[in-house]
Amino acid sequence: MDKKKILQPVKRPRLEAPTMAIRGPIPNGPLHPRPLIALLDGRDCSIEMPILKDVATVAFCDAQSTSEIHEKVLNEAVGALMWHTITLTKEDLDKFKSLRVIVRVGSGYDNVDVKAAGELGIAVCNVPGYGVEEVADTTVCLILNLYRRTYWLANLVREGKKVTGPEQLREGAQGSARVRGDTLGIVGLGRVGSAVALRAKAFGFNVIFYDPYLQDGVEKSLGITRVYMLQDLLFQSDCVTLHCSLNEHNHHLINDHTIKQMRPGAFLVNTARPLKDAPNLICTPHSAFYSEQSVTELREMAAGEIRRAIIGRIPDSLRNCVNKEYFQGNVRFPFPAYPENMNGAGYPFLTQQQLLWLRRQA
Repeated sequence: MDKKKILQPVKRPRLEAPTMAIRGPIPNGPLHPRPLIALLDGRDCSIEMPILKDVATVAFCDAQSTSEIHEKVLNEAVGALMWHTITLTKEDLDKFKSLRVIVRVGSGYDNVDVKAAGELGIAVCNVPGYGVEEVADTTVCLILNLYRRTYWLANLVREGKKVTGPEQLREGAQGSARVRGDTLGIVGLGRVGSAVALRAKAFGFNVIFYDPYLQDGVEKSLGITRVYMLQDLLFQSDCVTLHCSLNEHNHHLINDHTIKQMRPGAFLVNTARPLKDAPNLICTPHSAFYSEQSVTELREMAAGEIRRAIIGRIPDSLRNCVNKEYFQGNVRFPFPAYPENMNGAGYPFLTQQQLLWLRRQA
């Protein structure tokens, strides 16, 4: 007998195609149906779609209220993007059966009941980091407008009034002032407030600020002065600019009483919410944040937050969740097929909380 033949390994039979197909194809994505993400009050998803299309189905509603939202969205949407033209009260939130995350495409979120959302297990996020440069530039533009009276002088020309001699010039430009050496008081030294401070220093302002939420030492890094009482800031400032987020502690922060504490002839700039019906007022639309670049950046950041919710855990993976204090990790029932993270990848079984809920219903 030939020894070579004895030592030669026996070939294993090659698997046929039908046998290989028993396990099925290896999944290349979520194990469960793709989650539905809805843009509630808009139509344009051209920026959001490329960021989300591989992990979610994106739809738009173009609604002014929840009564205009399609039943499929109310029943199946696990994520929502929203601008500022729709409001979500507790009653509105109750209409959504599967919603897990809301992202406000902007920084303000006063059009969402964040407490009710948290109690329902819905995380609410905003996008606070967009348009910082644009708002800061607009603020300085308004301040310079007040100091140099550009708006009023332009109106004189538009009205056909001639400013030729020194008397007419004095009358038309009365109130124009030199910037250098004046004190600018900033209320709220967050992202925008800090950017305004840096710009104002370049124009020669002495910059002071009031912000009770910041730790000591911030003023050292920016080379500005801190005051610890709003009254001190109002009394010292030749111009005051507001950059604080609205909350229960600063509602009506500037009022008849605080205005009387300001220096006579001082300027007030409010890029948060403008006053109205005042004769000595420049009032612009809610546009300080706007540039083509900042809007694109805003929408990309909002879509990115939705994406983190889909592929991660809520609220742990979220970068700007504003209602964590109310968010108990409650599961919305009837729950969607994405128990821990929205797409369900790696979490094919019910959570302990879901099992407990089911037992209670039995």
